[in-house]
Amino acid sequence: MKLVNEKGNFKIIENTMVGDNVVIRDYCNIYGCEIGDNTKIAAFVQIEKGVKIGKNCKIEPFVAIGQGTELEEGVYIGANVCFINCRYPVAERDGKIDSEWKMEKTLVKHNVSIGSGAVILPCTIGENSVVAAGSVVTKDIPPNSMVMGVPARVVGSTDEFKKKA
Repeated sequence: MKLVNEKGNFKIIENTMVGDNVVIRDYCNIYGCEIGDNTKIAAFVQIEKGVKIGKNCKIEPFVAIGQGTELEEGVYIGANVCFINCRYPVAERDGKIDSEWKMEKTLVKHNVSIGSGAVILPCTIGENSVVAAGSVVTKDIPPNSMVMGVPARVVGSTDEFKKKA
């Protein structure tokens, strides 16, 4: 990995470790994170400090990935997905972050696919799982699961999902 520290074409990359063959489209706000080899990041994506993205991931437009998020290898993130890092956010008061704010972590295991418009609260999403578009994930998802809904619930296995596709 190499440290990238450049600004251009409204792409902002500060103190970010970037692997080989990484593609980052314009109008992204990316800083203080790690991006693995062969990952593709579409336009209008925000990736905050401390985020780790594994190799061979694909992130579609208008995705927000907050601090405390880790994507392992081979993860697909659809358009307009939002990773939330605090269940009880608070506003800044008198120039200070309220002591009630607590950053929580999200771990997305390898080969997970997350559909467009999903909202991911702090949790672990098990390997080879699929999160349907528009779902709101509020708790851990077991490996090889297909989840959907608000809140997201397991509706089957990824093997069943593949048979129907």
